[in-house]
Amino acid sequence: MARNNPYKHDVLIIGSGAAGLSLALRLPEETQIAVISKRALSEGNTYYAQGGIAAVLDADDSLDAHVEDTLDAGGGLCDEETVRFVVEHGPENIQWLVDEGVGFTKEQASNARHHLTREGGHSHRRVIHAADSTGRVVESTLEQKIRVRKNISLYENHNAIDLILSGDPKPAGNRCLGAYIMDTESGRVDTFQAKLTVLATGGASKVYLYTSNPDVSTGDGIAMAWRAGCRVANMEFIQFHPTCLYHPHAKSFLITEALRGEGGKLLLPDGTRFMPAFDKRAELAPRDIVARAIDHEMKRLGTDCLYLDISHKPAEFIHQHFPTIYSKCKKFGIDITRDPIPVVPAAHYTCGGVISDSRGRTDTSNLYVIGETAYTGLHGANRMASNSLLECLVFAQQAAADIFSRLDSTTTPQEVPPWDESRVTDSDEEVVVSHNWDELRRFMWDYVGIVRSNKRLARARRRINLLSHEIREYYGNFRVTHDLLELRNLVEVAGLIIQSAQNRKESRGLHFITDFPKRDEKFQRRPTILIPDNYNPE
Repeated sequence: MARNNPYKHDVLIIGSGAAGLSLALRLPEETQIAVISKRALSEGNTYYAQGGIAAVLDADDSLDAHVEDTLDAGGGLCDEETVRFVVEHGPENIQWLVDEGVGFTKEQASNARHHLTREGGHSHRRVIHAADSTGRVVESTLEQKIRVRKNISLYENHNAIDLILSGDPKPAGNRCLGAYIMDTESGRVDTFQAKLTVLATGGASKVYLYTSNPDVSTGDGIAMAWRAGCRVANMEFIQFHPTCLYHPHAKSFLITEALRGEGGKLLLPDGTRFMPAFDKRAELAPRDIVARAIDHEMKRLGTDCLYLDISHKPAEFIHQHFPTIYSKCKKFGIDITRDPIPVVPAAHYTCGGVISDSRGRTDTSNLYVIGETAYTGLHGANRMASNSLLECLVFAQQAAADIFSRLDSTTTPQEVPPWDESRVTDSDEEVVVSHNWDELRRFMWDYVGIVRSNKRLARARRRINLLSHEIREYYGNFRVTHDLLELRNLVEVAGLIIQSAQNRKESRGLHFITDFPKRDEKFQRRPTILIPDNYNPE
């Protein structure tokens, strides 16, 4: 079922996290904006982010130090110009959040100064936060602003299916005209036309069996952009957060890196510390090193989890700095003021994505990408803690300025055909979707996880080729559903991850492969770029 009259806006923003919402708020109030949220606004990655936002806010810190730390964590693959650009725009974006009403935690001794914490890879305390629920505070504040802006139409529980392209011949290239969007409550598919479209849908960590991300992180923007002819880069670099709560009923609950930044120690089941044997920075080493160390020790010992202990700190300190973690663990019978926390690594962040420039522009005309969906060159082979929300804010700021400069000169899209489902039927085999979903996430975890090998990647490639064929056939014959759309996108993104991992014949950052355990500085010190068959830049 489709709506005959299309929705028409100046700007269509697909995604409702920090990137999408801050972009919408930065555009003029006369701009007609549609914001598409797959579920409620509180279900995105931003809402669940605990740690904070990295920025140089202390006199003892410096922009150069933040740049150097980011480059070091990125394993030689960061774009230094992009890193410096983002770092330099960090303080003003933090101030923008403060001006919007975000209540960051203040120092106890001085209510005028914000408390800064330190996380893995940082040489200084530079992570501004709101206790241990920074994402929730940021998202809630921006949501309140969004809901009172009369020029912003918010569509919750709407799932983007595909971008609408003009199909212009070369040399003009494709032009994005909007997107087909499904109302997941009614099943109706609507046409959303816009002068300019922005993808801000987050990452793809749901492609793995264990993840810290909420269920919405299914790589939708990356998959849609790839199908629209956009290049992607560095998809092999999937960050596994070292410490997620291990409990049969604790789905996707992350233990923030700030807990280690405040003195938390990683322990074996017998209470022995092990990180000093892997890196001189111990628990404050970058995430790729910590995650591999935990994975190594778990496999060596044959244990289901390891432990993170902050109980040596005063209970009052723990209650003040980590109230969310304390409360959540207490529900599962773990008192973190006395007990170590059982933890395991889990897929956390997609460092690669759709290639964009410093303004958020993609290879497809009138299409932007920002946030975790994008590849900007900031993260390289490994994202440093708390640089992700910073990237969202900075590139939302830059994209908003570029969009504003183009609105008057960009023509209203031509009429586009409505969604056509005249030749499909309702599926009587939904088990195909659920089975393929489970199979995909399990073999990605087993074969394309923290430690990889040529043999594992080849097995994954064979499985993904078969799954891709099955899903294309299923998608062409039956009416779309929410689960089918997500599975289709996950299969697309999984294929990009596997292909990128096979192309990188070295170990670097988050990509560790046993057949090539060392870096190759001569041939491999460059991004892994994949080009779709319909690549047709303007």
